[in-house]
Amino acid sequence: MSVHVIVGAGPVGTATARLLADKGEQVRLLTRSGGGPEHPGIERRAADASDADALARHAEGALALYCCAGPAYHRWTTDWPPLGTALLRAAELSGAVLVTTGNLYGYGQVNTPMTEQLPQRPNSVKGQVRAALWADALAAHQAGRIRTAEVRGSDYLGAGSMSPFSVMVLPKVLAGRRASMPADLDAPHSWTYVGDVARTLTAVATDKNAWGRPWHVPTAPALSIRALAIRAAELAEAPSARVTKMPTFLLRFAGLINPAAREMLEIQYQLQQPFILDSTAATAAFGIEPTPTDDALRDTINGLRTSATR
Repeated sequence: MSVHVIVGAGPVGTATARLLADKGEQVRLLTRSGGGPEHPGIERRAADASDADALARHAEGALALYCCAGPAYHRWTTDWPPLGTALLRAAELSGAVLVTTGNLYGYGQVNTPMTEQLPQRPNSVKGQVRAALWADALAAHQAGRIRTAEVRGSDYLGAGSMSPFSVMVLPKVLAGRRASMPADLDAPHSWTYVGDVARTLTAVATDKNAWGRPWHVPTAPALSIRALAIRAAELAEAPSARVTKMPTFLLRFAGLINPAAREMLEIQYQLQQPFILDSTAATAAFGIEPTPTDDALRDTINGLRTSATR
């Protein structure tokens, strides 16, 4: 049986590992600590994924190599390039298909729903980093050195997910407190469920016709931050959601002491106007229907409540 090698045990890596293991596939999960979900079908190993030779050894004989890693937000410029280089080298040496979890930063600021046909025109440093990673991977694919594809989603929902909504809004909504967020609270925004990311990654990895291009994760219809907060309160049987717009100067002030807040400044465009992902191509190609937003919210809420009791 061929092994599926997954780098990273965050929400997406964990969901992907469990999905494959539940299907009876052999899974090897790589993290710096050797941690991850306990499952008889998941082999957990400690590894530095930025070490190309070591990563290639772990991926030897693998069917697919999934990049589900997520360097700290403020370290993208330093940590992503060596990791990306190691992944390409490991894919080349092992022959495994490289499927990378991506995002929408590379498109930059656009005024239409985002499709896979949009050119990469990043208007942020983090967008430039992600666009360069995909450009390098695609060039290696086109040169015949590797086989690869990228799976892109919007801000995540799901247990353990980290997004401005799940960090700044949802915990306060569940506690019955007023929340604030530096955003247009009524602009439509796409929310991608981590379980759907896992389903798309595994579908792309095993379909040779899907390689050599990006795919958007099947994602439910866009919903504004305010509407999402109101629905979360209803599902959680919490007091009515109260959400206000945070002035940008407060975000700048927070950025003086909080690196994550500081890094949000350059991607404010994603929160100050409609930010909509078009995922019809992946649904048509793989038959994956997006998880309903209510179900994604329930999983996110349960995840927060579980972590709060540990």
